[in-house]
Amino acid sequence: MSSAQKPTWILSGFGDEIDPDPKIQAAVMLSLGASHIEVRSAWGVNVVELDDAQVAELKSILDASGLKVSAVASPIGKVDISLPAAHEVGRLRRIIEVTKALDARYIRMFSYFRAADQSPEDIRDAVMERMTLLAAEAEKAGVILIHENEKDIYGDTPERVLDLLETVNSPALRAAWDNANFVQVGVKPFTDAYAMLRPYLDYLQVKDAIAGSGEVVPTGQGDGQLVETLTALSEDGYSGFASLEPHLAAQHELGGFSGPAAFGEAARAFRSATDAIGITLA
Repeated sequence: MSSAQKPTWILSGFGDEIDPDPKIQAAVMLSLGASHIEVRSAWGVNVVELDDAQVAELKSILDASGLKVSAVASPIGKVDISLPAAHEVGRLRRIIEVTKALDARYIRMFSYFRAADQSPEDIRDAVMERMTLLAAEAEKAGVILIHENEKDIYGDTPERVLDLLETVNSPALRAAWDNANFVQVGVKPFTDAYAMLRPYLDYLQVKDAIAGSGEVVPTGQGDGQLVETLTALSEDGYSGFASLEPHLAAQHELGGFSGPAAFGEAARAFRSATDAIGITLA
């Protein structure tokens, strides 16, 4: 690939991994050369619970900084499958309002937890019913759901992610790719999943992990085959978002935290890898 063909990716990151205060989030993202931010929470309030005044204040802060929103990192689908289908449809409608208010298009979401005595196959039909309803809401609203391959949800392995995307078969449901999450369920991301899921891949979440322990580490320090994945994406002509989600200080069911210093470490490790491949981050 000649230098003229080198791809440019849009650098973003989960602001609440830096600090609860969106002003600090914005300042750190800008210092790392990012043009966008991914919004999961602000002032310690999850995005689905922000009221209209808080959303307007957040938008004002981001506008003043010059940052745009790459995605709203919602908790949609990060609930037990036993809840009625209408539960997440209602929450998605609110998330769509927030997404539009923030001038964003992508909404990160998940494909449901199950009880300890249930297998993925036991909940498949219920998952597909709910995901089809959610995709229909997104399609109607002109937004795109990006499904994250989170550990312990239905779509945590490549085969079940593919099943989900093929079965729902909606232009409003695409894949958010996370190498570290695949590692945490015993998958070699590039070897086992890349070719299968690349046609659906719209969004890259950046973190690495160690296979034995599942510990999340900066790019290139784990078993997530990130260099192979980034190289293949570059050669495939990917030109979308690369969103930092380092999880270097804490990881829990609704997200994670790194702090400014560790977030910066993760950003530098990622930029070092993309520089070596010839990818420009803007």
